[in-house]
Amino acid sequence: MTDFYVSAEETWRIFRIMAEFVEGFEELANIGPAVSIFGSARTQPGEPYYDLAVETAREIGKAGFSVITGGGGGVMEAANKGAKEAGVKSVGLNIELPQEQKPNDFQNLSLHFRYFFCRKVMFLKYAHGFVVMPGGFGTMDEFFESLVLIQTLKQAHFPIICMGSEFWNGLIDWVKDVMLKKHDYISPDDLDVFTICDNPKETAKIITDFHKSNGRGGLQQPWGIKKPSR
Repeated sequence: MTDFYVSAEETWRIFRIMAEFVEGFEELANIGPAVSIFGSARTQPGEPYYDLAVETAREIGKAGFSVITGGGGGVMEAANKGAKEAGVKSVGLNIELPQEQKPNDFQNLSLHFRYFFCRKVMFLKYAHGFVVMPGGFGTMDEFFESLVLIQTLKQAHFPIICMGSEFWNGLIDWVKDVMLKKHDYISPDDLDVFTICDNPKETAKIITDFHKSNGRGGLQQPWGIKKPSR
């Protein structure tokens, strides 16, 4: 009897997963060009990275892109705030967690997820660029997953911008010196996937110029993105 109960519970989990995918696809399919912004939930209002996230999201919104975040506090709240100030769609993909995650008040489209992997599919599927602010393990997970998917051609190529050179330089130096030069675990071209930047206007320009260079100057409709020839 116990074995049957466990089996039935596992089967119903499949339907819960399907429901999260269906809701996400239906709600996000028509948001148009969007940029996903990641970063720490622990960043406080008034801190430099919080203000940087607000300004960056505002500039991205002014460039014609909706903004997608994890829907919580910290950098997520800041990015949703900047998007709302720019008058564009401000999307939050909220996750159920025992601590830290509380939906912020700056979302005008809010979805709720129980499973991290369903949520991460939505970040990737509907993004035309990534902005990665300073953060912890969750931010690193999102950053490196995006790199892997682009590296392995499982995801359309688009800009990944790491905001805050002071935060990122040490990690990127390690990637270059250890992963690339010492062990040859990655290729030199893999370093071209991302850019380190400190300027919100420049970040918006990198994303906009990339899409224009791919023959997609208008920002009214979603598009497929091909990796540019080198």
